[in-house]
Amino acid sequence: MNLTLIPSGLVLFRFLISPFLLLDALDGKTSIWFIVGFIAAFLSDIFDGIIARRLGVSNAQLRQADSWADVCLFSCIFVSAWIVYQNILVTYSVPLLMIVFAQLLWWVVNLVKYGKPASYHTYSAKFWGITLFIAIIALFGFDYAGVTLWLTCIAGTIHSVEEIAMTLILPVWTHDVLSIFHALNIRQELLTPITK
Repeated sequence: MNLTLIPSGLVLFRFLISPFLLLDALDGKTSIWFIVGFIAAFLSDIFDGIIARRLGVSNAQLRQADSWADVCLFSCIFVSAWIVYQNILVTYSVPLLMIVFAQLLWWVVNLVKYGKPASYHTYSAKFWGITLFIAIIALFGFDYAGVTLWLTCIAGTIHSVEEIAMTLILPVWTHDVLSIFHALNIRQELLTPITK
């Protein structure tokens, strides 16, 4: 078995399981398998990067695929939430629209500057991922929104603003930049003339 394929397999797993989560929600309710599938997908998102770094196969292509797998997963979950919990989403339309606007702005800024989405995998993205996990489990597992939904929307907005600023700071597309402070250091290194 080629161990270097494990990270790619975990990313592919996330792509493949996403439509099954949506399929489970099409009848207006979700089963326990929705939660099980989501937890498995979330764990794959944690371990693909860790294993890739350990095996020395973390590269731009894999990190971009990882980002697209996240987009696919959470898009399917959002559509599932709209089907099953439309009344709750309407009630919390203000924080949800706040994060949607922030993410759309993030996409526009990155596409205009780089012609493709960023793939920073920042600390703020990891924190947002944790709050998303909690909010999704609370919603689909316990029919609860409230604080958990507000928290993930605020965390996601802060994350989006940070990464927009990072894109404006960095002169070239760069993957795996952990924070705006790392982006400032990279910018300084790239723009500082090399002296002999």
